[in-house]
Amino acid sequence: MRHLSLFIAASLDGYIAKPDDDLSFLKLVEKEGEDYGYADFTSEIDTIIIGRKTYDWVDREIGAAHYDNGERDVYVITRTERPSVGRTQFYTGDLTELVQQLKSGDGKNIYCDGGAEVINELLRNDLVDEFIISIVPVLLGDGTRLFKDGRPEQILEFITAKTFDTGLTQLRYRRRK
Repeated sequence: MRHLSLFIAASLDGYIAKPDDDLSFLKLVEKEGEDYGYADFTSEIDTIIIGRKTYDWVDREIGAAHYDNGERDVYVITRTERPSVGRTQFYTGDLTELVQQLKSGDGKNIYCDGGAEVINELLRNDLVDEFIISIVPVLLGDGTRLFKDGRPEQILEFITAKTFDTGLTQLRYRRRK
């Protein structure tokens, strides 16, 4: 069975975006030649689930090819129907049903890159198997929280912690069954 991993960055105080969906704080840890394990991680996945706001930001700032490289399926979770573009589908259905269907199918693993609404819906339904959270050394004080209230308790098993010279710390946990 495929598993779903969350690979995301957050501020030390738990925000994945500043107010107005501003992700500029991520630039604090940009370093030439350093991808914080992203290439290795994405070599093990063939499906991405992402919220529409995050997708739009990445499309605008980096380009849609960051996700849809022609080798993986991309599901943008949205409330507004849009036509597919390449292997990118704008999905308006039930997220839990989609993930259960994907997990039971063949293929590599599944990657969730946000946003907060998508992540917390997955957590409410106990669908995240692995957490890779990169902590950016900044206290934002306000914005979009990574973990919202109203989800069930989940016990995690520690896998690794890595530190980088930029000050970023990457934590990796697996859901304990």
